[in-house]
Amino acid sequence: MDKISVRQIKEPEIAANFNIRKIGTLLSGKDMVQDLHRHDFFFVLVLEKGAGEHIIDFISYPINNYSVFFMRPGQVHQLELKKGSTGYLMEFNTEFYAPLETAGKIILRKASNRTYCRLNPVRFKKALSVLDSIFREHAEKQEKYKEAILANFELFLIELIRQSQNPSGLVKGHNRYSQQRLEDFLELLETHFANKKNARHYAGLLNLTTYQLNAITRETVGKTCSELIKEHILLEAKRLLLATGNKVNQISYQLGYEDVSYFVRFFKKNTGYTPETFRENFK
Repeated sequence: MDKISVRQIKEPEIAANFNIRKIGTLLSGKDMVQDLHRHDFFFVLVLEKGAGEHIIDFISYPINNYSVFFMRPGQVHQLELKKGSTGYLMEFNTEFYAPLETAGKIILRKASNRTYCRLNPVRFKKALSVLDSIFREHAEKQEKYKEAILANFELFLIELIRQSQNPSGLVKGHNRYSQQRLEDFLELLETHFANKKNARHYAGLLNLTTYQLNAITRETVGKTCSELIKEHILLEAKRLLLATGNKVNQISYQLGYEDVSYFVRFFKKNTGYTPETFRENFK
């Protein structure tokens, strides 16, 4: 059974599970074209100057100047970056940045929940100067350089949040408790969606009632828990259909559906296509 190609951070390019590279060096005067794949780490593309196309979870984004793409582990993407683009690419995992305190976790969640944003050109310079400092620390590796990278990295996340309107994608007026509970639910969903498809399962894991969990998801994103579960299953189904050669029955089993015909009906009802037709039309 095929799996979506997963790229990992590997030695010796990485120090302390973190890497930063200049886009100009990566391109070396050529276009970069990457086929559909996914990462097991965070991927942050910061472009002072850029052109091309970035497809993330089947949504196409034009690449422009002063833009930032922030991808979480597990998302699939396809990247075409034109020569002449400049900026930085950062890759890191939770061993590099895994804040134990709640405030740090919220900063990472807010920043990473905005897949794409285009920044104000003037204030972009401020974020870029922080990345310049991170790059120098990573290259020179002077005493306490890892601590310096972490401190500057958190400054970059804060600046990104400040410059993004409603960066978490949440409905305005939500409270911090609801936001944190939503994020806890989404993390559980990412892990358990194949074997837990009922709202009450997640409510139980979060020590909430189903009513409380639905109230939280409605307040923060304007959807029920069940709608979010369905959307996640459909997204993963699309990932597997387009990024692997697996048969529909294999994908059905991967997603936790033993009844293949039920999965086919579920997919068609919510997308308008059978799985095979979707693959033929969009691959």
